[in-house]
Amino acid sequence: MSIQEKGNISIHTENIFPIIKKFLYSDNEIFLRELVSNAVDAVQKIKRLGALGQYNGEVGQLLVEVAVDKDKKTITVSDNGLGMTAEEIKKYINQVAFSGASEFVEKFKDAKDANEIIGKFGLGFYSAFMVADLVEINTLSYQEGAEPAKWVCDGSTEFEISEGIRTTRGTDIVLHINKDSEEFLEEQKLQEILDKYAKFLPIPIKFGTKTNSEEDGEDVEGKKKYIDVTVDNIINTTNPIWTKAPSELKDEDYLSFYRELYPFTEEPLFWIHLNVDYPFNLTGVLYFPKLKNDFEVQRNKIKLYSRQVFITDEVKDIVPEFLMLLHGVIDSPDIPLNVSRSFLQADGNVKKINNYITKKVADKLQELFNKDRTAFEDKWKDIGLFVKYGMISEEKFYDKAKDFALLGNTEGKLLTLPEYHEKVKELQTDKNGNVVYIYTNDAQKQDAFIQSAHKKNYDVLVLDSPIDNHFINQLEQKLEKTTIKRVDSSVADKLIEKDENNEHVLSENQVKEVTEIFEKAITKPGMQVEVVALNPEEMPVTVTMDEFMRRMKDMAAMGGGGMGFYGQMPDNYKVAINGNHPLIGKILKAKPADQSTLVKQAVDLALLAQGMLTGAELTSFVTRSVSLI
Repeated sequence: MSIQEKGNISIHTENIFPIIKKFLYSDNEIFLRELVSNAVDAVQKIKRLGALGQYNGEVGQLLVEVAVDKDKKTITVSDNGLGMTAEEIKKYINQVAFSGASEFVEKFKDAKDANEIIGKFGLGFYSAFMVADLVEINTLSYQEGAEPAKWVCDGSTEFEISEGIRTTRGTDIVLHINKDSEEFLEEQKLQEILDKYAKFLPIPIKFGTKTNSEEDGEDVEGKKKYIDVTVDNIINTTNPIWTKAPSELKDEDYLSFYRELYPFTEEPLFWIHLNVDYPFNLTGVLYFPKLKNDFEVQRNKIKLYSRQVFITDEVKDIVPEFLMLLHGVIDSPDIPLNVSRSFLQADGNVKKINNYITKKVADKLQELFNKDRTAFEDKWKDIGLFVKYGMISEEKFYDKAKDFALLGNTEGKLLTLPEYHEKVKELQTDKNGNVVYIYTNDAQKQDAFIQSAHKKNYDVLVLDSPIDNHFINQLEQKLEKTTIKRVDSSVADKLIEKDENNEHVLSENQVKEVTEIFEKAITKPGMQVEVVALNPEEMPVTVTMDEFMRRMKDMAAMGGGGMGFYGQMPDNYKVAINGNHPLIGKILKAKPADQSTLVKQAVDLALLAQGMLTGAELTSFVTRSVSLI
């Protein structure tokens, strides 16, 4: 075969291929994404030219093929797209898209990954040299009268262009895999990469394994003749559901697609079909999964595509933080890619898309609430965590969600924020005009406190999710003249400060005496004794922690920024002595030895109610209880 031309690739440096091979090694699987994506582009272009009447030939069955031949140690990516002339090879392949060595060397130093280098410098095709030590192109242009052309390069800056052997329109790229990259000759490895990047490409992708089978006879040079036997199949879905109109789809279509994306996962609660073409182009389907309390397990389940080419499942620049808990697919050709189909750069379009998705999600939730409140309430257990997270982290989402976010109480009733305010404002407004919301974060453990609150006809909310500490702070900032207190942050009579006070049955001297008796008997550190006048039916002793201090310590334990100071502070509890309880009068009349026993028993009961009695103290309490019985 005659060589028409030899030459050097116009990159003005001898160092580009070692850089590609060495620097990009950790990301070397993207070579297949780049080559297959280029092949799909070429096929789509011939399809477009045919549709416009600018190509009069037979378009035929459009296809991209990937074949691996373990014996020859080659991977071939073929298409029946536009093809190239020898002149086009020189233009698109030989002249790498940057001005020279100095610019390249200067810029690649700061690149963070393979995608960035490929994107900045137009090296999509050259990613082939990450895994190959020789690359061939056999191509025939669609243009009338075009001659087939062959290009060969061994990874140096030298190339050869000669007469090609291809007889039909399109391009074959043959990679002769180097010794370090022979893992890519394994069918399973290539299948995994194609499943990842090419699963929803818009042109059928055929993947096969070539094997050499000996045929009878010899060729003209006396060598054995072989034929290639290829076993292959189509590996992609060319029209995934996000490319279709919602009116074409049924619920089962969405559910089936979800199972395809996330096998062995519980079915989603509902979904949102995104479809907008102005002022940007965006399609996709987002699913609401049944949320567990582990945020990290749920994250990074949204896949980003650009024209059906998989880009990444790290979409934090496009999707608001709280929406990272959703699952599904987003596809947009308008998302700016800093690199070849991979690295996201936050700009105006991304911000608009971010805002659009937030609005779309909020609108969907509002629609579900308005359409069937009972069904919405049934789902609240699964979506409440997500909604609260959104309200905390995204101002615009809070503004919309405040009309459908629900608060649940210990009786199982769910009310919107405005409804709940109306429900409790009359009875639960303190002397300063603040409405006090009372909540429990552990209804079982705090049952005694809940019952005391119910005796006063106070309503008790259940706020026990992992982010409710933050949600409570958010509500206090947003709701006018509203305070939120945990049910065990004080005795029931003191949870809501009113002007009315219970009368003390104890004299001033008796109050002082009771205080001294309890202070002497309590050995646990951080206990502050106070004698208060409560309903005689309330417990004789109650141990509580101030709402502000407890909340700060909880935030510190969760890693709240700047809260470390509170986390290091010792625990400080209030021991409220109900001076109106009959037991206190009995203690005053008892002998000193009996006083100590009764006081310890009453305090230990209060500690037990708070789950604060453990170890030797619990053993001592049990022994004392048996003795008293």
